[in-house]
Amino acid sequence: MRARRTARWAASALVTTLAATGVLAGPAAASGPSAAQERTASVATSTVPVTHEENDRVPEGSLWTQHYFPSSDRSGTELHADVLLPEGLPKKAKVPVILSVGPYFGHSGQSGPEGWTHAGPSDRFQDFIEGTSLFERGYAFVMVDLRGFGGSTGCLDWAGPGEQADVKAAIDWVSKQPWSTGSVGLYGKSYDALTGLVGNNLDQRALKAVVAQEPLWDMYQYIYSNGVPRPNVTGTANAYNSIATLEQMPDDDPHYLANSRYEQAHPECLTQNAAGYRIADQDDAFWTSRDLAKAAKDTDTPLFVTQGFIENNTKPEEMQEYLDNHRGPERGWVGQWEHVRGGDRTSDGRLSMGREGWYDETLAFYDQYLKGVRPAVRYPAYSVEDSTGAWRAQKTWPVVERPVVLPLGAGAYVDDGGLSTLAALHASGRPAPRERVQPSGDLDMENAPATDPAAPKALAEGQALLQKAGAVTSSFFVWSEALEKTVRVTGTPQISLTAEGEGNIMLKLYDVAPDGTAVMFDEQVSLLTTGRLTVDLKATDWTLAAGHVLAVEIGTIRTGSWRDTPSGETVAITKARLRLALDDPSDDVATGGARSPYLDTYLRQYTVDLPAGPATFTVAPGGRL
Repeated sequence: MRARRTARWAASALVTTLAATGVLAGPAAASGPSAAQERTASVATSTVPVTHEENDRVPEGSLWTQHYFPSSDRSGTELHADVLLPEGLPKKAKVPVILSVGPYFGHSGQSGPEGWTHAGPSDRFQDFIEGTSLFERGYAFVMVDLRGFGGSTGCLDWAGPGEQADVKAAIDWVSKQPWSTGSVGLYGKSYDALTGLVGNNLDQRALKAVVAQEPLWDMYQYIYSNGVPRPNVTGTANAYNSIATLEQMPDDDPHYLANSRYEQAHPECLTQNAAGYRIADQDDAFWTSRDLAKAAKDTDTPLFVTQGFIENNTKPEEMQEYLDNHRGPERGWVGQWEHVRGGDRTSDGRLSMGREGWYDETLAFYDQYLKGVRPAVRYPAYSVEDSTGAWRAQKTWPVVERPVVLPLGAGAYVDDGGLSTLAALHASGRPAPRERVQPSGDLDMENAPATDPAAPKALAEGQALLQKAGAVTSSFFVWSEALEKTVRVTGTPQISLTAEGEGNIMLKLYDVAPDGTAVMFDEQVSLLTTGRLTVDLKATDWTLAAGHVLAVEIGTIRTGSWRDTPSGETVAITKARLRLALDDPSDDVATGGARSPYLDTYLRQYTVDLPAGPATFTVAPGGRL
């Protein structure tokens, strides 16, 4: 079998270029297949490629090889790459490379065993390969394992300096291969999307374009919110430690198998990885080295991003800061969806993002910046779905027609996790709301926690009624006047205030309809001490209809989305202000797209009964937009 395979490969020009490079391959990698491989499917090495006919895990139309090369930080870390080249590539031909770097390319599964019977390259982005006809269109696709994952050695370093060195090494390596034109594009979703943002920040000449779907913009925000830990403060470390120690397929390349067991000989890697997540101080060097938004300052790699404003996994925190710092060409799909890819569909066949053409548009983006081919279709720079499900085209995001600073006044609350409100409701004979949801388990960026509703309906409504009666409970509300005209809240809302007391604070924005139903559309929490505090909420794109009221809730943390420790203190708030970026929907330029299915799910989960109280501010002061 090996003789036939080697002969077929020698007949193609690719064997000459691979052999001539002296591509890294240990002695084990150069050895022939074992008896188990002969009985199942062929497994590639650096010099022995494998086709789809020889291993059904290899995408059709491609040739699979495995390679090893050092990271760029001189740590001794050896990185593993699965290379997929167009089958039948002519002698000395070169192709641009789509590269993905991440933790999910292990041959036995992405985040756990997937039931494979033999080794082969990951199918994580098979949808992209098939959707773009990538090999027919003259591209290579390369998957590189970050240190500690799959076939790479080294200790995990969650988007830290070590992994940044891995991304740099991967870009350098693929750009210098004899089958590469030297033009590289990064592609990914979630974790391997944030490595795309890392790649942009590294500012390497070979990197020509980045496509990043639902990334993290600042690693700290996934684990803490302004000092308040999220439930995954331990779970995320556990999840990636588990992925790093997955047993790989026994018939794989011996070099790959030896590297995959690195943690067995270096258990300290797992301990060190878990320790970093327990650092709560955002200004600690552990987190400042992972602040991707800040590191994007003055970068210019062409960037194509997607972001769900209402998704509950990799949330749009520091998104605007990253995009503001980035100076290069930008493309984006942003809207009202969960943690999904551009081409994903629901079980009934609807596009999860609601917009057609993901694969055509991304490939046109790569064609433009990796091949210099002008797009045949004029795509919008940003395609944006707002909270009504309508899509619009715009040149950038956000588009701000008027920034406003709105006075919210003063109030007080008890930082007790909701207990004072529950007690008051019980005393008044009102029905008690259900317990808050507490997500549990090991959470990696591909596996979102269960949605935690904004607040039980009875609790939100009860607090508003108790406030009107003069009671100080777990939170207080401030209401605007009814809007005279439809207006959009876009960008990153910000609340500043002066506090007297210590503990936690939760800040929420509600869109309140005339019938008293309200949707919580933005929130953030923070630790709080006596003094001045400024908190950025999540980036949003929410349309408030004429006649609606904007409500702001300030109080204790009452959801399971954070692992807070209530202080029990009464916190007095004064000089509270809300900074908003407003846009006028009446001049929107429509573009193609349907209502994303998740929007209705979100509305069902986050709608509460909250009749408007006495108005104290106007959303659009100084006249209409």
